[in-house]
Amino acid sequence: MSARYNALLHDVRIVVTTVLHSPDRCVRLIRLGPRGLASMARFLIGVVPRASHALEAIRERAAAIPAPELREQALASIDGKAFHVQGGCILATFLPAGDAARYVRVVASLETIYDYLDNLCDRLPGVSQTAFATLHGALLDALDDRRTPGAYYRDGPHGDDGGYLASLVADVRRELAMVPHYAAVREALAQIAGYYVQLQTLKHGDAAVREDVCSAWYAEHAEAFPGLYWWEFAAACGSSLPVFALIYLALQPRIDARAIDSTVAAYFPNVSAVHILLDYFIDQAEDREHRELNFVACYPSSAVAVERVGRLVRATSERLRALAHGEWHEFVLRAMCLFYLTHPKVYEQRLDRESAAVLAAL
Repeated sequence: MSARYNALLHDVRIVVTTVLHSPDRCVRLIRLGPRGLASMARFLIGVVPRASHALEAIRERAAAIPAPELREQALASIDGKAFHVQGGCILATFLPAGDAARYVRVVASLETIYDYLDNLCDRLPGVSQTAFATLHGALLDALDDRRTPGAYYRDGPHGDDGGYLASLVADVRRELAMVPHYAAVREALAQIAGYYVQLQTLKHGDAAVREDVCSAWYAEHAEAFPGLYWWEFAAACGSSLPVFALIYLALQPRIDARAIDSTVAAYFPNVSAVHILLDYFIDQAEDREHRELNFVACYPSSAVAVERVGRLVRATSERLRALAHGEWHEFVLRAMCLFYLTHPKVYEQRLDRESAAVLAAL
C-alpha cells in the first residue's frame, strides 16, 4: 500500500510541477474559476495516477518485446508520450469511479496503439507506405469488433513483437465489450479511425508530393467538411480525441442518435483540428530542423495562422457548450489550450504573442 501511495504522490508531483511550471500558466489556471480549478484538481489527483498505473503495466509488456528495434520504439512511444495517455483520459474526471477506471484502461491501451504505430512510421527506416496502412489495421480492429484481427506486420517492419500489438488490440476490444452503448457508437468510431489511418498513410508518403496528395484528399471531403484549408482537415483527422469522446459518451446511462451526432460534430473536425494544430504550433522549430511536414507552417503567414486557429477555438467552444454537460467538454478544450499555449516550447521559440492571441479566443 505504501509503495502505491508513494507512486501516486510521485505521479501527482510530476504533473503538478508541469502544470505550474510558469507564472503565466498559473495565472491562466486561476482564470478557470472555482469549478475549473476543482475539475483540474480532480483530474490531477484522481485520473493522472490511474492513467500512469495503467501505462506502467503496458510498459512491462513493451520491455519484453523480443525484436530490439520494435522494443525500442514501443518503449519510446510510452516514455516520450505518457502525457498523451494522461491527457486523453481527462474526461474520466467526470465519470463515476467504476466507469472512470474502465475508461482509463481503454484510453491507455488505445492511445498506446496510436503512439506506437506513429513511432514505427516516423522513426523506423525502410517502412513502406503499404506497411503504414497494414500496421494501422490494428487501430481499426481495436475499435470495431466486427473485424477479424489481422497480421499487422506482414508488410513490415520485420521482427517479433511477442504479441505486443495484438495484446493491445485485445485489451481495447475486451474493455469496449463492457461499455454499455458501444454498439451505438461503433460506426462513428470506425469512420473517424478510418480518417486517421488514411492520413497516416498519406502524410508519411513521398515528401515531394504529400502536400498535393493531402490537398486532393480534402477535396474529396470538402462538401462534408466545408470552409477548411486542406491542412486543417488533415489536422482534424490526426487526433484521437473524437474517439475518446465517443467512448465517454457510450459510458453514459442513456444516449441517442442525436447525442452521437452532436458529439461527433463538436469533436470532428472542431476539437480534433484545434488539438493537432496546437501540437504543430509548439513543434514548428523541431519540424523545420527535421524537415517534417508541419500543418501550422502551411498557413500563408503567422498572422493568418493565429486568426484561423483562434476562429476554430471560438467555434469549438460554442459547439461544446451545446452538448449535454457542455461545461465538462469545454473544460477539456480550455485545459488543452492551456497546456499547449503555455508550454516551454512557446517561450523558447518566442511565440508568446501568438500564443496569447489564441488564448484570448477563449
